[in-house]
Amino acid sequence: MTLSETWFMEGYIDFELQKYKLLAYLKEVRDSFNENKLYPQLSDIVFHYKNLLSFQENKRLMQDQFPKKLDSINVEKLELMYEKILQDSELMNELSLIADYAVSEIKPTIKQGAEIFEQVEKQINVEPVGILPLYKQEGYALLHGDASQQVFIYQYHITLFTHAEARYKGIHFSFLDTVGKTLANTYNHIKINILKTYSQLPNPAVYKIEYPSAIPLNETLLPITKRVLVRYIET
Repeated sequence: MTLSETWFMEGYIDFELQKYKLLAYLKEVRDSFNENKLYPQLSDIVFHYKNLLSFQENKRLMQDQFPKKLDSINVEKLELMYEKILQDSELMNELSLIADYAVSEIKPTIKQGAEIFEQVEKQINVEPVGILPLYKQEGYALLHGDASQQVFIYQYHITLFTHAEARYKGIHFSFLDTVGKTLANTYNHIKINILKTYSQLPNPAVYKIEYPSAIPLNETLLPITKRVLVRYIET
């Protein structure tokens, strides 16, 4: 189940109706968190939380806080919706009740997700394989679970992008292959084979990333690993 960007002010605005819609959504999010599956649920619920805080502070969602995927027609429609709401004090009071309740319910769920994030982050260990080159914005990541003989090989690429007044670094992973790790086929041997197989990076940075095998790969491990690796490379 997903909630739209403006779920709490859509359709028939009634506290009980929106309450049960929210509780159904939060149950699905918590069920995912209980399985240690964080994404995309964690980023989604944080977005809704910030939206609600913005509404509480401003009594309207400003245009620059809308998701970028909204087109001009949607923005115009929402602005007309807000105009109507602002002129109706009874409706505004109902929305305030919904927003206050939603914030109080969402906050502990975000805390649960954040605690799982921190626990997983602490268990991820990053180390270079061999000598690192000066240029580390591109290279390879070798992901290996502690109870597995498999190593997942990813090529990574770090990019810099600007949003408003801030600059951010993002990282993209491309899956390449899965190989077995044995006493004979060590990380160094895997690195040598990578250099032979993929020649587009003649002297790449290679990192081994070890983690507890029980962590879900796509929903939790990869999103957190990307952040950990960027921070490791930068520091």
